Amino acid sequence: YRERMMYMEYFQVQQIAKDTLKYAKEIIKPGMNLLELRDLCEKKMLELGADSFWYWDVGAFIFAGDETTVSVSGTEYQTSDRIITENDILTIDLSPQNGNIWGDYARTTILENGIVVENDRISNEEWKNGLLMEDFLHQELVDFVTPNTTFEELYYHINEIIQEKGFINLDFLGNLGHSIVKDKKDRVYTEKGNKLLLSSFDYFTFEPHISIPDSKYGYKKENIYYFQDGKLAVL
Repeated sequence: YRERMMYMEYFQVQQIAKDTLKYAKEIIKPGMNLLELRDLCEKKMLELGADSFWYWDVGAFIFAGDETTVSVSGTEYQTSDRIITENDILTIDLSPQNGNIWGDYARTTILENGIVVENDRISNEEWKNGLLMEDFLHQELVDFVTPNTTFEELYYHINEIIQEKGFINLDFLGNLGHSIVKDKKDRVYTEKGNKLLLSSFDYFTFEPHISIPDSKYGYKKENIYYFQDGKLAVL
């Protein structure tokens, strides 16, 4: 019963992030300023039931164009007053919170000829391949991980695949995600040296931030995962 209750709490907060991202895709248009988009996303999350933002009080991290390769801690993040163009790439990373329950959800979104286009309809090959690679890595996570997998094992496995496929990990620490906890300082990361089992936490994120060498563009896709009957499931 406790698990079911906890699941419902996390599911609801993560749903706030998902609904806000869907809303963002509907309102994004050329000429819009990133500060305005951030403000609209944060207002939407509060309207949908978030009471605050757990990641350094920033509800929506938004990057566009060549900023999408930037990997920065929340303590240093500044939203630029950049204007969205007709053909643009944006990464939106959302961190709603209700009580001490976190949501964490990110997507890289493509605009072509002024409208948001999904993976299979993207004509820019580089952007399309970046998003397809993100999908591939998330599938690989689900196929690879068992309740006996450590954060470190996942770190090595995924970073090896990123390299094999000709991509690079842009994360400033090389990590791929973190545990979902009640207090920011208790987070542990998918990084070298972390021998804890993924299954020792109720929930964790997977959010590879990747690019290809010498490219101006980066990609991110973030979900929260948990174990259900010994298999990984997406929150």
